[in-house]
Parts: sequence; structure tokens; C-alpha cells
Amino acid sequence: MTIELSVDLPVSASALYKAWLNSEQHTAMTGSEAIVSDKEGDSFSAWNEYISGKNLELIPETKIRQTWRTTDFPDDQPDSELALEFIPTETGTRIKLLHTKLTNADYHYKAGWEEHYFEPMAVYFASLNF
Repeated sequence: MTIELSVDLPVSASALYKAWLNSEQHTAMTGSEAIVSDKEGDSFSAWNEYISGKNLELIPETKIRQTWRTTDFPDDQPDSELALEFIPTETGTRIKLLHTKLTNADYHYKAGWEEHYFEPMAVYFASLNF
């Protein structure tokens, strides 16, 4: 199963990219603890270790590709894969999210991306007046 989402945010691609890969900013924009890295090959966790994975590909200000799993994944379920593209717009940046290698039982992560990432990110970045 694949999840495809996008959201426009009033912030630069550079600021979004950096925030996603900075523990303090990732925590602030989602409202939950994250330990992340801006280095390919490094591991990360988010949402108080509910989410974990590894950075596969990092193209500054443009793309983030990571393995991704939650504590709900059965031990024998392979990691899913997350790809984020940061596309500049007239008013900020569009994030295109592609979440692949999910099972049909993982459909609920679509609502999770919207509720636990995109919605709080919109509030966070709007409050910073970029």
C-alpha cells in the first residue's frame, strides 16, 4: 500500500528541510519528542520512539528519503519507506509525501500524517511568521 499526500506551508524549503532533520525543531513542529539527524545512514526516532528509521538519502532543501516503522509493526514486517519532496511555491513550500511498502492494515497512517504532522506543522510555522 502507498500513501500520497501534500501540504502547502508558509515557510521556505530550506527551513522545512532543516526543521525535519533537527531534533529540537522537529519536536517543536510536531509537539512530540524526536531525535533526528541530518546525516545519511543515521537512525532517527519520533513521537517518543513510536516511529523509528534510518536516513537513506538527503538532498539539502529538496528531498528526504528514510526507512520508517512504528512500534505497531510486527517484528517480521519489513520497514516501510518515506520520501519527502520540498517544492518551492509563491507562498512558501509544498511538501509531497510518498509513504510506500506499507501493508493494507497500515491505511490509518494517512490520517496520522495529517493529524500529527501536517496540521501541527502549519500552526508552528504560521506562528513563526516566516
